[in-house]
Amino acid sequence: MRDKFFAYISRMRYIKRWSLMRNSYEENVQEHSHMVAVLAHALAVIRNQYFNGSVDEGAVAVAALYHDASEILTGDLPTPIKYDNPEIRDAYKAIESVAQDKLLRMLPEEMALEFQPVLKEKDAEITELVKAADKLSAYIKCVEEQKTGNNEFCAAAKQIYLALQENPLPEVQYFMEHFLSSFELTLDELNES
Repeated sequence: MRDKFFAYISRMRYIKRWSLMRNSYEENVQEHSHMVAVLAHALAVIRNQYFNGSVDEGAVAVAALYHDASEILTGDLPTPIKYDNPEIRDAYKAIESVAQDKLLRMLPEEMALEFQPVLKEKDAEITELVKAADKLSAYIKCVEEQKTGNNEFCAAAKQIYLALQENPLPEVQYFMEHFLSSFELTLDELNES
């Protein structure tokens, strides 16, 4: 059993996100995790460069890469269900913890000790940046769907954008002000100088 971790991690690409929504293109957990890692790393860099932070940018990116790893075993529970009430939210957190423990048991003991803080991140600063990046990634998905003419994501986009605007982290506001609008551009517009 202690040799299956990475084979399971590679299966992240089979877990579909946004399952309650009609998608113009499907997004899987592996793609999502990569984007969250890119965004979380960017938020960490912004914090360190512009807001006197000293967060480990690499640790933030790694935590983001694995932030949804438990979904390999649990599947992706849609957000409206996951956060519908406290009992469901708490039960799902417990299920995630059991899944994380199971994944850790798929590694040799020495490696499991190294991966434990990655899969069960406890650092509040890292966690807040990964959560913010996760929210940014969700908003970007909504923008990309709307660009294809898919109105299914309009309400989600508004709700997520408002949550991002209310986010107290200055690096989130900086990212929104300087980078977020470019996701609305077409490829030709991105190529303009």
